Amino acid sequence: MKENEQHEIEEQDETLYEHHKFEAGPGQSPLRVDKFLMNFIENATRNKIQKAAKTGNIYVNEEKVKQNYKVKAGDVVQVMFEHPPYEFLLTPENIPLDIVYEDDTLLVVNKPAGMVVHPGHGNYSGTLINALIYHFENLPNNSSDRPGLVHRIDKDTSGLLVIAKTEEAMAHLSKQFFDKTSDREYVALVWGNVEEDEGRVEGNIGRHPKNRLQNTVYDGDEAEKGKPAVTHYKVLERFGYVTLVSCKLETGRTHQIRVHMKHIGHTLFNDERYGGERILKGTTFSKYKQFVDNCFKILPRQALHAKTLGFTHPKTGEAMSFNTEIPEDIQACIEKWRNYAKNQKEVL
Repeated sequence: MKENEQHEIEEQDETLYEHHKFEAGPGQSPLRVDKFLMNFIENATRNKIQKAAKTGNIYVNEEKVKQNYKVKAGDVVQVMFEHPPYEFLLTPENIPLDIVYEDDTLLVVNKPAGMVVHPGHGNYSGTLINALIYHFENLPNNSSDRPGLVHRIDKDTSGLLVIAKTEEAMAHLSKQFFDKTSDREYVALVWGNVEEDEGRVEGNIGRHPKNRLQNTVYDGDEAEKGKPAVTHYKVLERFGYVTLVSCKLETGRTHQIRVHMKHIGHTLFNDERYGGERILKGTTFSKYKQFVDNCFKILPRQALHAKTLGFTHPKTGEAMSFNTEIPEDIQACIEKWRNYAKNQKEVL
């Protein structure tokens, strides 16, 4: 290859932006890089990944590879493009916000289910951040360059979030969440009859070794693979095959409640990512199956709502607490289960 041609390629490589980077774990058996990336990148299709490989955008240990390259333990896989990640190209969008509280320092919003909190792969518009930067100017960035965000909740989880409007508020509120002095209570409908009226789930949470879109609990000799996480739960109402619980977070790991409740045998109702969209408890009768399918239709997402949020106001020092009603879709599902449980008792 001529020297000037090599120089041009090097110059092109210098303009590439890293969109994804993953390191294969010590237990990784040889796996095609396209299949490997399918396990890591949410909303990616194999066709898109193969196209990226064909156009020379996939690197392993800083070398371009084809889609049939076999990833092995210790390999560092990168997906590189000539444009910055879309999640950093923020576009203001006139999306209505349900503002529960606002002053010159912060605001509290009630996020609807289905809204992504910040742009990411496959979700570059319609997010909470797109709405925030339309309605508010000069929001401070957090450590991940997300304007205003102090914490986040999952796309299909509804409920309360506090947004910082000043640098001081961002620092103060972030420290409260880090120091575990904020108060966060969620309401969840879970599969099975939770035997104890209340309890504590403690287990380090990290990426699932096989399904990288999930997290899992690591304990014993593998505890170091995850980060410490503690969830406190309390039974609110029992419906036989499902239970309504309140969950309070001591820590704030990704998917924490979803992972911890599954870990103790009570996967969230209709949580597709963790297997809750299947009938996990109940009878084999076709009428029961039809009843559950109707519940899934009423509530086409995981049954989780961030109901209560408490923190100390960063400017006034006042203790603040906010509470929201359980959304209609979860409430309708609860009512169906309540009636079902009542009818079962009457039959018995």
